[in-house]
Amino acid sequence: MHYLTFVGRVARRTGASQELAAELTRATLATLTDRLTGGEVLDLAAQLPKPLQGLLKPDPRAEAADRFGAAEFVARVSVRAGVDEATARNGVRAVFCTLREAISGGEFQDVVVQLPRDFRDMVEPALAPATARR
Repeated sequence: MHYLTFVGRVARRTGASQELAAELTRATLATLTDRLTGGEVLDLAAQLPKPLQGLLKPDPRAEAADRFGAAEFVARVSVRAGVDEATARNGVRAVFCTLREAISGGEFQDVVVQLPRDFRDMVEPALAPATARR
């Protein structure tokens, strides 16, 4: 999937402008980098468009993931994107749905398995059958 397609799908899902969708994508992927193990970040980056790969850079000093829940994830996205938490939560859902379309099913499962159960409401829409996601 190309970068503009990725951002366009996030924009469509959120009803946001392309610029805001790009910012929500950037903030979500940067926060996901904090939450995943370093090896998983690299695996995920390898399947994304080049402009998004640069957002996924694990801390070379730490392989372990930073452990935090969904509320903290949304709060970090909110701060990074400069939006309120409702907009951030909607953006996170849209990015997860778009990630599911952009990467292999196995890689998406590898990402999801590292997230705690409280992420369910943000991740489940991405797990819905393709016809329900469109």
